Amino acid sequence: MLKKLILAATLTFGASAAFADPVEGIWKTKPDDNGNFGYVQIKPCGATFCGTLIKAFGADGKEKASENVGKKIVWDMVAYSDGLYDDGQIWSPDRDKTYNSDMMLAGNKLAVRGCVFGICRDGGTWTRVK
Repeated sequence: MLKKLILAATLTFGASAAFADPVEGIWKTKPDDNGNFGYVQIKPCGATFCGTLIKAFGADGKEKASENVGKKIVWDMVAYSDGLYDDGQIWSPDRDKTYNSDMMLAGNKLAVRGCVFGICRDGGTWTRVK
């Protein structure tokens, strides 16, 4: 009986750790046109991934109040092989535009890009905070 309990606990812990996707976490965005940046928390949203702005910072690097904190910045990202996340949307608060988006994960760097009507904007590389 004890062996079954230990095995069940090990499988439960191992399964939750094994299924965590590498893109999950908190990411620091590239500064926008005004020098502002934010922390976006990316996590599963059903079968896809989404990201919510959890903190905003001014060009001086100090945290600031923003009406955008709590809003979804990224949604409907589908995980593919080799670090590609695609078929999603990204909202750029500084331009108030939504783009068809893809992201490429390489270690603690996340290259973000968005396109609208065939015109693409490099969202820069986000860095993992935690």
